[in-house]
Amino acid sequence: MDFQYQQKHYTVERYPLTKKGNLQAWNAADEHLLQHLENITLEQKELAILNDRFGFLSCLTHAYAPSTIQTNHSHEKALRQNLLYNQIKDANVSSYTVFNIPIQSFDVGLLKIPKSLELFRLYLQVLSSKWKQNAVLFCGFMTRHFSPQILTIATTFFEDVQQSRAWKKSRVLILKSPRKFEDRTILHQIPFQGRTYQQYFGVFSAKHIDYASQFLIANLDVDLNEKVVLDLASGNGILAATVRQNNANCTLHLLDDSHLAIASSKLNLSSDNTFFHCNNDLSIFEENYFDCVLSNPPFHFEYEVSIETSVQLFKEVYNCLKPNGRFIIVANKHLNYKTHLQRLLFKVTVVNENEKFVIYECRK
Repeated sequence: MDFQYQQKHYTVERYPLTKKGNLQAWNAADEHLLQHLENITLEQKELAILNDRFGFLSCLTHAYAPSTIQTNHSHEKALRQNLLYNQIKDANVSSYTVFNIPIQSFDVGLLKIPKSLELFRLYLQVLSSKWKQNAVLFCGFMTRHFSPQILTIATTFFEDVQQSRAWKKSRVLILKSPRKFEDRTILHQIPFQGRTYQQYFGVFSAKHIDYASQFLIANLDVDLNEKVVLDLASGNGILAATVRQNNANCTLHLLDDSHLAIASSKLNLSSDNTFFHCNNDLSIFEENYFDCVLSNPPFHFEYEVSIETSVQLFKEVYNCLKPNGRFIIVANKHLNYKTHLQRLLFKVTVVNENEKFVIYECRK
C-alpha cells in the first residue's frame, strides 16, 4: 500500500502477506507519531524506533539513519522487504534486538505501544539507561486501546508525561526527563510441577504456564523412539522441557519468532543436544527431518486474530515431518484446525478435548 510523506511516495506492505484486504501495514497511531516527529530537528540526533512491526516508521525516517529495536524475526524480514520495495539501502536503518542495543545515547524515540503492557515496560526498562537527559520519547496508540496502566508505566521511567489531543482516534504520549536508571527485573519466575521457569516480560502467558500447554502436557505421550523433536512456536520452552524430562537422548529443536521467547527458553533448558532458532518459518530444516513436532500455535498478533500464520506453519511441518511422523497440536476448539490439517493430507486424530481446548495428533 502507498503512503506519501515529505513529498515522497512509499510502498509499505505487511509481512507475511495477508488475504485480508482491509489490513494495512500502519494505522493512524503511526501517522500521528510522524506528525510529532516533524516538530523535532533530527539532524545530528540519534533516533530510536520501537515496535515497528512492518517497518513503516523505519522506512519513512530512513534519512535520519534510525536504530530500530525489534522483538521478532518476522519484523526484521518485513523491514528489509519494505526497504527493498522503496529502494532504500539496508545500511540506512540499523536493526537491533532488546538484547544487543549498542552503547549509545538516544535523543528521540518513536514507540508504537504494544498490546502487551509488560512489553511496553520492558522497552522502557531496557532503554532507560540509554536516553540523553533532554531526550523525548513519543508513544503512539489507538484511543480504544488506552489503559491507565500505560500512564503508570510511563511515569515510572519519565518525570514529564503529557498526552496529545486525539487525532483520527489515536493519541500520542510525550515522555521527557528520563528518570535516573535503577536496576529492575525484566524476568518472571513461573512455578510449575515442582520447577520454576523463567521468561522475559512480553512473552506469552506471563503469570502462569498457559492452560492450553498445561492440557497438552497432561495428555502428552512421549515416545522414546522419536529421536528428533521440534517445539514449534516454543515460547518459554515448556513443551520441549517436558519432552526432555522424559526422553533424555533425543535431539531437541525449539523455534519461535520472538527473540524474547528464545532467550527465555535458553534459561529453562540446557544446550546439550538442544538447538534454539529465532525464526518465523521452517525453511532452515530439510524435508523429512523430524520424528515429532509439538505446537501450541499462535493466533493472536497484537490486536489481530488470525490463523493464517498457523496454517502456513502446518504446510511447512508437513514437508519437514518424516513419513509416519507425529505432529501434535493443542488449540482452542473454535479455531477448527482439523479441517485445515485434513486439507493438507494429514491423518488427524483427536487425542483429547475439554470445554475449551482440543489436542490433535496428525500423521503423514
